[in-house]
Amino acid sequence: MVDSLMVDELDLALVHALAVDGRAPFSRIAAALDRSDRTVAHRYRRLRAAGMRVVGVTDERRLGMADWLVRIRCAPDAAPAIATALARRDDTAWVGIASGGTELTCITRTPSGADHLLLRKLSRTPRIDSVTAQCMLRPLAGTAGWQARTSALTPAQIARVRGPHHPAARNPVALTESDHALLHALAVDGRTGYPALAATTGTSESTVRRRLAELHHSGTLRFDVDIDPALLGYTCQAVLHLTVAPGSLTTVAAALAKHPEIAYATATTGSTNIAAFAVCRDLDGLYDYLTTGIGALDGVLRLDTSPVTRHVKRAGAIA
Repeated sequence: MVDSLMVDELDLALVHALAVDGRAPFSRIAAALDRSDRTVAHRYRRLRAAGMRVVGVTDERRLGMADWLVRIRCAPDAAPAIATALARRDDTAWVGIASGGTELTCITRTPSGADHLLLRKLSRTPRIDSVTAQCMLRPLAGTAGWQARTSALTPAQIARVRGPHHPAARNPVALTESDHALLHALAVDGRTGYPALAATTGTSESTVRRRLAELHHSGTLRFDVDIDPALLGYTCQAVLHLTVAPGSLTTVAAALAKHPEIAYATATTGSTNIAAFAVCRDLDGLYDYLTTGIGALDGVLRLDTSPVTRHVKRAGAIA
């Protein structure tokens, strides 16, 4: 499907619009793009069939949680089964097979200060050689989306897609049982209609509308676009583990935030203190970025590169 789908400027504009407001009506997006509702809906279904989806993502800090970057070294023939098992867990947000199948990288979530049950389970799993976990301290780049899919719209178009602005309340949030059901449904498909959400949560449509708005405005819930970079012509991805001199962390982080190759970067605990997810056109592009992009940054003492050979899970949840 990836090879046969030709993505054009309208597709890129639609992806950007969905990154601005994942639940924006097609009519609003169509007006911003100066296209018909029918055309926009058709393009969305086309991209959706190719694997793109809008997903609801929660802010772990708002919920008293902490994210961990976990590197698992294992036997290559065991990697697919372990990765699939990790991807099916609700507490994992990203799972990839890297370094020719000898390493798995995943992001997992646990209550702050709590014992990490997944790590204990992994340490007892056969065919796993080692497990390294680093707490993700602070996002450094990519919080507004990967630049390759958020650069197609003008500021005026972005404003039209976004619609009325509601400042985030940022009040403490206590989730109910119906909230958990709502968030899981949105993590599978962020554009799920209100009737289906009401049926899933056992509440009324008006209650779902109000609660979704509350969670969104509080900063607890946001929407992201889950799309294979290969659809956009980027065939090479890698996880970069950087060791940066403490006094240079701020300047290196600011530089990474401006690099179009960086989809996301975070400060971490551990022997390496920045983890960055790079997306390039091809292996030559990765080489050029490592030598002229990362290589030009003062303060980077060491770089460990793990090419990602397959994504098993990106943003959102598996149905």
